[in-house]
Amino acid sequence: MQKKEILLTTEGFLELETELNFLKTERRPAIIEAIKDARAQGDLSENADYDAARNEQAEVESRIAELEYMLANAKIISKSNNDAVDLGSTVVIEYLEDGESEEYQIVGSMEADPFENKISNESPIGKAIINKKIGDIISVESPNGNYEIKIVKID
Repeated sequence: MQKKEILLTTEGFLELETELNFLKTERRPAIIEAIKDARAQGDLSENADYDAARNEQAEVESRIAELEYMLANAKIISKSNNDAVDLGSTVVIEYLEDGESEEYQIVGSMEADPFENKISNESPIGKAIINKKIGDIISVESPNGNYEIKIVKID
């Protein structure tokens, strides 16, 4: 199996490390204790607490493996300049149709969070604005039709 490079900002990498540390040092021991307590109750075949703890253990172990893989294959995004949009850039764009502006940070797909205005470099807007400069007007192809945006600011 070919390893996929995971693009992360420094902030995203640290968030994943923190989550992994929490799962290993706090959640895993708590679940082991819950399993031990459930076993002490007796008959495991009809023990809902035991089943729930085992299911939670499986979910946590799966997430630990996923996080370890992501961190092992992470490539930290380092922004080289503010002349053109790149991974890690924070960009202010203006939607030409209605004149509204939005600020987005361009991140790898694993960190994308539209509620935090973090969009993936693989999203329609992300693909369209990579390597573009301030003042460029770009046509964005989206499932809902094409629209035009203008790059106002790059940080």
